[in-house]
Amino acid sequence: MNKKAENFQKYLKEKEIKAFQMEEIKDDELKTVVFRSNIEAEGQQLPTMIITDETIYTMFRVQVAAKALREDNEVELIKVINEINAKYKILKYYFAENGDLVLDSCVVSPVDELDGDMVYTILDVIVKHLTSEYRQIMKKIWG
Repeated sequence: MNKKAENFQKYLKEKEIKAFQMEEIKDDELKTVVFRSNIEAEGQQLPTMIITDETIYTMFRVQVAAKALREDNEVELIKVINEINAKYKILKYYFAENGDLVLDSCVVSPVDELDGDMVYTILDVIVKHLTSEYRQIMKKIWG
């Protein structure tokens, strides 16, 4: 297990937070550990991951909508997502190869450190963002 994951696991235990399931990626040279949970937006449970490894990066990933990008909504949806990406510095959306809409954020820290309070600050920013933007995005997806 990488040091960042150990630090975050210790933080979760100290704060008695049980919202995450931890998964160590086997045979991974970067010792990747994924913490899985969900964020609620408009009554939907959005799969959420915090991905730690032995690099300076810690990734936050939220699956916002499965198979969101389709031929009938592509132009309008890409336009809306580009506008949102330009507006928010720490959050970036992209479309996975299968058309899923994914929200990513990244923090940089020393290879062996991860500040649990910073993790929760970023999660709070993501939750507030989704609270304000999720409905608009979903209207474009299903509209």
